[in-house]
Amino acid sequence: MNKRTLSERDICTKFITPALEKAGWDMQLQILEEVSFTDGKIYVRGKITARARARARGTRKRADCKSSTKSGLNLV
Repeated sequence: MNKRTLSERDICTKFITPALEKAGWDMQLQILEEVSFTDGKIYVRGKITARARARARGTRKRADCKSSTKSGLNLV
């Protein structure tokens, strides 16, 4: 099988998901797939954060797989 011919979704399905399951992750409780995790660009200066204006935001950031160890603690 040539991995270069597979789509990103195929690679997740055939390689990443089985590896997570083998490592002991619970796919129902700890893993979310194809998740948006921001509404666009975020500026950070010291302890101050701000979102970009609507026109300058760009696209939402997405993760192929989002895992969490406990409620509210996400590992992207």
